[in-house]
Amino acid sequence: MALVEYEVKGRIAYITMNRPEKLNAMNREMIDGLWDGFTNFRDDPEVWLAIVSGRGRSFSVGHDLAEMSAGGAAVRGHGSTDELYFAEQNIWKPIIATVNGHCLAQGAGIAMGADIRIASETAQFGWPQTKRGISSISGPVILGQRIPLPRAMELLFTGEFMKADEALALGLVNHVVPESELMSRAEEIAAKILENAPLAVRAMKEATMRGLHLSLPDRLNLAGMVFEQVRGSADAQEGLDAFKEKRAPNWIAN
Repeated sequence: MALVEYEVKGRIAYITMNRPEKLNAMNREMIDGLWDGFTNFRDDPEVWLAIVSGRGRSFSVGHDLAEMSAGGAAVRGHGSTDELYFAEQNIWKPIIATVNGHCLAQGAGIAMGADIRIASETAQFGWPQTKRGISSISGPVILGQRIPLPRAMELLFTGEFMKADEALALGLVNHVVPESELMSRAEEIAAKILENAPLAVRAMKEATMRGLHLSLPDRLNLAGMVFEQVRGSADAQEGLDAFKEKRAPNWIAN
């Protein structure tokens, strides 16, 4: 049984953590599977969007502490989860995360790396490492950039969980829905994205993510460079032709 399932339907890659009996706790095999899934998604020109989920009662409770206590699964270094966070956020294709149940620690880091997050009404987010005598990578690095810093610090210091309604209020998730509607809502949003030119969508993500920590003049230069690259594409011409001819465009990602 693969601990991470990778399936392509149409233009969508479904990356599913599949260790439900352990609440999708991340051991070495699952981390390797996530690497393979994100790499396949990044490199496949026929796939334009990914949906990341966790099978069972939880998205992921984070690192497998039993394996960590036995000295397994690298916390740092090549192929580790911190490198995985970086890789995920540097894929210029859209990623949607559907979050059910507990979404903790490294699991929350994977969810935070998505561009759009949809949570079930019972979802809970947290970084409880201080309760186990350890620190965190994804909490200090990512959470404080997603929500107001004082609230992030309280969560990191106390190890308490944030419920879905508060995550929605703070903008940490885009939508909160009944668990039975998680995937259908993700696919509904995916369908809207896939109606648009894939190169233009990727350009929007690249210019946004690469520009986060640049000065305004540098952001303008970056966005302008990306704009010119896309403007010269066949899809850009197709979009203009389709508008002029009052028809639906036929995107080819070229």
